[in-house]
Amino acid sequence: MTIQIKKTYSGINLEMLRDEIGDMVQKRGIMVEEAKVQTYGLPSGETQSRVTMVFKVRDEECGNAEIIELPGGETNLMVDLDEGFLSQEGISSLQKDLDFILGSYEVKW
Repeated sequence: MTIQIKKTYSGINLEMLRDEIGDMVQKRGIMVEEAKVQTYGLPSGETQSRVTMVFKVRDEECGNAEIIELPGGETNLMVDLDEGFLSQEGISSLQKDLDFILGSYEVKW
């Protein structure tokens, strides 16, 4: 089963968010196998950036993250983790760390 974490942040640096996510999963024994950054031009002349991360444990893919930086200053994060590689306690701990470290940037709906 896959657990999904979705967050929207405002005023956060894309690279910092990528690095924080990477550090948080590594503390739980999950390696960031790949992190690609892509930047796209928009008709308005602004740019939009996207980061994709692939997570692995013992050479087996166990999840991924997508980060989209929108031109208006908001950044969307979606993390998918396979419960077979990270316990419910580990996932809960990850969510608490995200809230503590990045909570002041989070857009509350």
